[in-house]
Amino acid sequence: MSLNKTETMSKSKQILIIEDDSDILQVLETVLIYNEFAVTSIEGTDDIFESIETYKPDLILTDYLLTGLNGGKICQLIKGNKDTCHLPVVLISAYPELATSFGNFGFDAFINKPFNIGELVDKIEELLEKWFFSKSGSRKSPKEKAK
Repeated sequence: MSLNKTETMSKSKQILIIEDDSDILQVLETVLIYNEFAVTSIEGTDDIFESIETYKPDLILTDYLLTGLNGGKICQLIKGNKDTCHLPVVLISAYPELATSFGNFGFDAFINKPFNIGELVDKIEELLEKWFFSKSGSRKSPKEKAK
């Protein structure tokens, strides 16, 4: 398994993990792949829009403390762009006070480290169901679902 980029295409639900701690990254990859998600992992990004264009995720799972863009800024950029604001973003951090005290980043869920694996997977599945998939399995934004 490469720590810079890992992919498996066992399911259509693509998760982009942004995490620079190799041990946590390995746990996240293992758990999500076991739960049949397609997973791409990167240790960080200086251009989240390029990463989104390259990996085409259905959900982004990002640590808060990262080299380069931190998870809060990544979330703000995603949620502030009309083309990406529909993407669910899960922010994870061992420092919840730090991650939440600097403002509202617009994340869809916050998970404390250490995290409960079952709760993490349940939250990801809930967000994917809520934001993306209709009964036919087609991708829809919240605005499209409301119609």
